[in-house]
This record gives sequence, C-alpha cells and structure tokens, in this order.
Amino acid sequence: MMAEEIMTSVKEQEAIKKLMVFLQEWDSAHRVARNHILDNFIRSNIGKTEPELELEFSQGASLFLARLAAWLRVTYMYSTCINKLLKSIGIFLSAASGRRYIIEFLEMGGVLMLLEILGLNHLNEEDKRESVKLLQLIADAGRKYKELICESYGVQSLAELLATCSSAEVRDEVQILLDSLGRGNPKYQNQVYSGLLAVLPCGSPHAQQLALQTLRSMQDLLEEPPPAGVAPLLAALGTTHPEVQYEAVQLLLAVASRRAPPALLPGLVALLTPPGRKARAKDPMLPPREPTLAHVQQAAAAKAIGVLAKESAEVAEELIQLKVVHGLMVAVGNLDYPLSQRNASISLEYFVRMYPFVEEHVRKAVGDTLFQLFKDCPETWYTKIDPVQAEELASNPVDSPKDMAKMQSAEGDQE
Repeated sequence: MMAEEIMTSVKEQEAIKKLMVFLQEWDSAHRVARNHILDNFIRSNIGKTEPELELEFSQGASLFLARLAAWLRVTYMYSTCINKLLKSIGIFLSAASGRRYIIEFLEMGGVLMLLEILGLNHLNEEDKRESVKLLQLIADAGRKYKELICESYGVQSLAELLATCSSAEVRDEVQILLDSLGRGNPKYQNQVYSGLLAVLPCGSPHAQQLALQTLRSMQDLLEEPPPAGVAPLLAALGTTHPEVQYEAVQLLLAVASRRAPPALLPGLVALLTPPGRKARAKDPMLPPREPTLAHVQQAAAAKAIGVLAKESAEVAEELIQLKVVHGLMVAVGNLDYPLSQRNASISLEYFVRMYPFVEEHVRKAVGDTLFQLFKDCPETWYTKIDPVQAEELASNPVDSPKDMAKMQSAEGDQE
C-alpha cells in the first residue's frame, strides 16, 4: 500500500513538472512559437470534457485558460493569432461539465473582450464569427449569463454586426445568439426585440430576413408587441426581395393575431393609397415603369389584408371601418403595377363574398358589366379596367365608415 502511494506521488510530481514546463514554454514563447502551441492544443483537445482537460493539464487547466485570456486581452487590438486564440478558449468554454471555465473567463473580462472584437474593423469576419460562437456558449450557460451579455451592450453590438457584416455565415451565427438572448431572459427581451427592429432598415436582405424570422419567433414571449415596431415592419413590406417580403408579411400576421398595436391596421390600410397616384393609359410602345417603393408596399399590404381578414372576422370588420374597401379599389386601379391590382382584387373578392353590403357598394362603384367580370374571375378582371375606370375607382366617395354602417344596418333590418 505504501509503495502504491509513493508511485502515485511520483506520477503526480512528474505530471506537475510537465505542466510547469509547458506553462514556462508558453510564457517564454514569441508569436510564432505560440502559434504552434495553439495548433497542437486545438488538434489534441477539441471536444474534450472538463475532467479530460484537467487530466491533460494535471488539474491545472485553468492556468492555461488564464494565459489564453491574458494574451487575448493584450493582442486582440492587433490581430495576433486571434482566430486560434478564440478556438482554444472555445475548447474550455464548450467542455462538458466545464461551467467553471466559463465563470473564470468572465471574471477575466471575457464578455467585454468578445463584444469589442465584434466592432473592430481591422479584424476579419471569421474572427468575429468565432467571437460570436463563444458568446453563444456563454449565453447557453443560463439566464444570468444572458443578462451579463445584454448589460454589456451586447444586443447593440450584435445588431450592428448583423446589419453590416458581409458574411452569411457570421449573420447566421449572430441570429442564433440573438434568438437565444431573446428567450429565457425576460429582463432584456424587449431590448433584444428593439435591437432586431433596428436591423430592418439595413441594406442586407439576408440580415433583414433573419431579423424578421427572429422577431416572429419572439411574438409568443411578449405580452404585447411594442408600438415602435409598426413603422419598420410596414416599411419592410416595401422590399423588392421576395424572401424578405414573405417574412415581413408573416411577422405582420403574427403581430396582428395578438394584441396588435393600435397603429398597425390603420398603417396597413394607408399603404393602399399612396400619395400622388394618378392612373395613366398604357402605351404598348413604352417599356413598363419600374415599380416604386410605394407600389411594392401597396401590393404587399393588399395581400396581407386579405390574409388578415380571413383569419379574423373581428379584424375584417375593423378594416372595413378603416375604409379598406376604398383602399383596395384604389390599388385595383393602379395601372402601373399589376401585382397591386391582382392582390387587391383577390382580397376585395373576400370582402365582397362575406359582406353583402360591401358587394352592393362595389357593384355601384364599378358598374354591372365590370362587376360581373370581377365576380367571374377576380384574379384577372383588372386587366379590363381602363384609365377612366381606374380613376373612378380611386375617387369613389361612397366608401366611408358611416356609409358602410348604414348599409350594414339596412341589410340587418331587411333580414
């Protein structure tokens, strides 16, 4: 028994000596030598658990992690081995049962360093991607770690990176982290939501798409969507990128299905009647006009209105009170943008089919011949509209909430 204890003690001493030699080698090494040490460390230790790392470092793994964090603090402003340093730190932070490594790294100012890396223009985007992945590992450790990232202005840094970076891979990683910060983090979920809204006006369709997807996934977490989200959401409908517009419509539907901000439905209906619209005759010798932002928003709004009305009779009736029928007729008369005409026609057909008083109003507005074409095929009837009829559709004064209410009341009395 005594001999075994002596052998164990000798092995421990040898292991400790080996660790001290390794740490001294690191301490005395210059950049090139440290690069080699990092290469060997990454190759030999990726995927190891906390007990395996401690065995490798003779229960002194934290000593090497401290050196990595210290070198990162000194060098990240100068692009020295940043990527390998971050990957090496990631081996510790991702180690199973290695929560203490995360705590130790945070005590060394790890979160602030990682966030500062995101804003440094001289670093390449692969370095920033590695930094985001380490922040993901920290956020995944629990609520208090998510709060620490948010308290350190992490949401602002991540939103700026999402909006400005050119790498799709980096944007994907940022989206994953923002989605994580928005869940299980009630103290800061509104801050995350606002940060994502701030991304919507950016020039990157992919960033807009990811922001809209994440906003939609957060709807169930919010008691009610913030009113400040209405304007950027409606503006996003004006994109010419189908994938972004699809996500904008889906988010709009998700917002409207809950306690929608009061400005949402009026804002949506307002998009149907952009200022300065005037019908013009089509000249087959001239190329079609490029759609304006207002036209694209109009077409998207017309489509979304139809979907919203079908989802909820209460919403449909509120839209009628907001003069949606008039707005849809204006869009049907937009000879410059057939997609507006088509979407508005399909949505208008639903209101006509479900509300007889709307049917009567539209019949009077367009006349029996055109109305029959509309009833027969709402998807194509607008191709028969000439500029004079289009102008009549846009300027028809009958559609007011009071008139609609009277017609609805009269209809109820007849029943």
